[in-house]
Amino acid sequence: MDIKSVILAAGKGTRMKSQTPKVLHEIYGKTLLGYVLDNVKNITSENFVIVGHHAEEVEEFVKKNYTNAKTVLQSPQLGTGHAVSMVCPELENYEGLVLILCGDTPLIREETLREFINFHTENKSDLTVMSTIFENPTNYGRIIREADNTLKCIVEEKDATAEEKAVKEVNAGIYCLNWGKIKGAFSQLTSNNAQGEYYLTDIIEWGKKNSLNVNAYILENNEEIFGINSRINLAEATKILTKRVLNDLMVNGVTIVDPDSTWISPDTTIGQDTIIYPSTYIEGTNKIGKNCKIGPCAHLRGGVEIFDNVKIGNFVEVKKAVIKSNTNVGHLSYIGDSELGSHVNIGAGTITANYDPLSKVKSKTTLKDDVKIGSNSVLVAPVTVEEGANIGAGTVVTKDIPAWSLGITRSPLKVFADWVKNKLAD
Repeated sequence: MDIKSVILAAGKGTRMKSQTPKVLHEIYGKTLLGYVLDNVKNITSENFVIVGHHAEEVEEFVKKNYTNAKTVLQSPQLGTGHAVSMVCPELENYEGLVLILCGDTPLIREETLREFINFHTENKSDLTVMSTIFENPTNYGRIIREADNTLKCIVEEKDATAEEKAVKEVNAGIYCLNWGKIKGAFSQLTSNNAQGEYYLTDIIEWGKKNSLNVNAYILENNEEIFGINSRINLAEATKILTKRVLNDLMVNGVTIVDPDSTWISPDTTIGQDTIIYPSTYIEGTNKIGKNCKIGPCAHLRGGVEIFDNVKIGNFVEVKKAVIKSNTNVGHLSYIGDSELGSHVNIGAGTITANYDPLSKVKSKTTLKDDVKIGSNSVLVAPVTVEEGANIGAGTVVTKDIPAWSLGITRSPLKVFADWVKNKLAD
C-alpha cells in the first residue's frame, strides 16, 4: 500500500529564542526537519511539510534538499488538526496510508516507523497513534483507554483532569491513518478547548464515534520521540543521539577511546578496527575505512571519504576530501576540497588554501600517490602535485608540480657568527 507523510513544521519555537525556525536548528550539521525527512524517505512516496513561521526559509530548505517533499502553508496557525487539514486538497482522491509526524523529533528511527506501520496494518486499524510511557509525563497529551484497554481518546494536559494527568502513557505525536476513512474528520474538528485550537488528537474520538478501528502502539524507547523546544532540549537530544551512534559503532568493531568526549554524526560510517581518539568531532556525511586512526582533537566537517589504514593526526581539520589508503595527515593541518592518493605523507601544519575570498570560489587540491609534503607548507588551489613529488618544508605551492620532482620556495639560510655574543656584549 502507498504511504505518504505529513510533517508538522509550522511552529514558531518561542523557547528557542532564535531568528532561525525551530525545525532548521541543527545537530551535527543536519536540521531537525532533515532528520525526520531522512527517516521517512525510504518508507513514503511523497512527503508534505506544513510550514508557517518563517515559511520561506523552511520552503527553501525543503526545495533545495528533497525531491520527494513539498511544503504546504498553514496561515494562521490554528492547531495541529488545522495543520493536517491543509493537505486535504492535495490528498482529495488518495486512499492509501498517511503517516503524521512532528518536524522537531530528530531521534525517531526508520525501523521504529516501519514497526509502527506494520502494527497498524496487522491489526487492520483505520487509525493508530503511537504512545509511550514517561514516569514524568508533564506537557504531554495523555492516552486514555477504555475499560477493555482499547484506546478511548487523547486528552491534552491543559484540558486534563487531575485523574487524567496521573496517567503515564502519553501521546508520542505520530499517527498512521487510512486516509480514505479518516479524512472526513478534518472538516468536522472543533476548537472547543482551553487553547481555542483544532487538535489533531480529536480525530481519535471522531474515529470512535464513526465505528472505526482505533488503536495505540506503545513505543518502548521513549527517547525516540524526544521533542526539541529549547536550546537545552537541543543539547540533550544531541547527547542521546551521540550515545546511540557511539554504541552502535563500538558494537560493530570500532574503538572509541573516550565516548564522553567523542562526537560522531549518525551519517558517518566507520570500518572495523579503526580507533577514534578523544575530543574528536565528526559532523555531516562521511565514510571512514578500516584500521584508521583519527585524532585526538580531529574535526571532520562532512563530505569526507577516508580509505583503509589512514592516520588523521591531532588538531587536523578535514572537509570535502578523499584520502586514499595508507596516507598520513600530520597534526595541525587543514585538508579541504582535496583528493589525496595512497601512501601520501602530509607534514605537520600543512594547509590546503582552497578559498579565494575575492571570487568566493573554492578550488581543488590533488595530490597523487606517494607524494610527500613537508611541514608548514601551503598548497594554493587549484593545484596538482603529481605522483612521487616532494614538497620542501615551508613551501608555498602555486603551480602544478611534475611527478618525482622537488618543489621548494625556501629562502637561503644565512648564519651570522657570534651574533648572540655580540648582541649581549652591547
